[in-house]
Amino acid sequence: MPRPVSPSADRPPTRARHLAVLGTALAVLGVTLTLTLHPGPAGRTGSADRATPAAAVTPPIGHVFVINIENKSFARTWGSGSAAPYLAGRLRAKGVLLRHYYATAHHSLGNYLAQVSGQGPDSAIQGDCPRYTAFRPTRSDVAPQQAVGNGCVFPRSVRTLPRQLSKAGLDWKGYLEDMARPCQHPQPGATDPWFRATAASQYATRHNPFVYFASITSRPAYCRAHVVNLDRLSADLQATSTTPALSYLTPDLCHDGHDRSCADGGPGGLPAVNAWLKTWVPRILHSPAYQADGLLVITADESDGVAQDSSACCGEGPGPNAARPGIKGPGGGRVGALALSPYAVPGATSTRAYNHYSLLATIEDLFGLDRIGYARTAPRTFGSDVFAAH
Repeated sequence: MPRPVSPSADRPPTRARHLAVLGTALAVLGVTLTLTLHPGPAGRTGSADRATPAAAVTPPIGHVFVINIENKSFARTWGSGSAAPYLAGRLRAKGVLLRHYYATAHHSLGNYLAQVSGQGPDSAIQGDCPRYTAFRPTRSDVAPQQAVGNGCVFPRSVRTLPRQLSKAGLDWKGYLEDMARPCQHPQPGATDPWFRATAASQYATRHNPFVYFASITSRPAYCRAHVVNLDRLSADLQATSTTPALSYLTPDLCHDGHDRSCADGGPGGLPAVNAWLKTWVPRILHSPAYQADGLLVITADESDGVAQDSSACCGEGPGPNAARPGIKGPGGGRVGALALSPYAVPGATSTRAYNHYSLLATIEDLFGLDRIGYARTAPRTFGSDVFAAH
């Protein structure tokens, strides 16, 4: 893996700090900043290799929204004839398409955990944890902050983005569709009863990364306050003050496109994704928080084919617990991502390589947090290819 990058852990994670950084960059860089970040025409292609000072491309984002769909390759989601025309057409025209964004694991769970902790998968996680077992360490952690062992629920010592945000005084919520009660998860050691969709419930524990960390679940009141049903989102979006700094949205097994036909009898796949996004994304885009300083990232947990699932980027390789995080190789395949923000160029395209660890590192940088896990080795974060002068 690349050498770890260690951003300062002492910078105050406030909007004022972001504004101060941007103001300093403007004063120091002057004309150079204007030339580097001028938005240019819609539909441009960003450079994959151009180096840009971090301060010049870090806008004062105060609210991040993340949505994952399931098991969709770049070609299926974003190619011509996509079965999700709202996502691949109308929404794509509003944001920056990251053409070379990659998943990091196979199956699903490892990708969700990567986004919120920077932990690589072990064999239990690669199997999506049909039994909700505790992670059993076999030896001391190895760089970069990787727990070594096997199991599903990481010990309290494993660092997570949610706990980073809480310690910095920033709110976060996971919004899980079809979750019957806040912080819903199996009993320790039990078989997961929400592994497959039924007519009564299409919630999937393995698509809820927050309940795989004892630092969250061992605090029941804390977990219940932050891991909630999707129906809470509409009320939270009514005001900037009630919108969390991080909103992590997980559709159910029907609306995330995981199942071809839904347990409730409805259509699945990308048509279900398309309908769900048409309902929920406008609520985000019209919210005061998004319009003030928001960033919405829509991506897929992993690709959907054996060949694609063996591909990776960004120096990803074997981890301490899984020699092959993908099916046949190091990664979870090319899935693409769409970044929408008042600070982004509508209709733009980026050819820079990113993965789920890059997303975690980007969020941490935006909020002034130090990087954790494999985010410490991410070779780049979203820069001038995504964010423009504003």
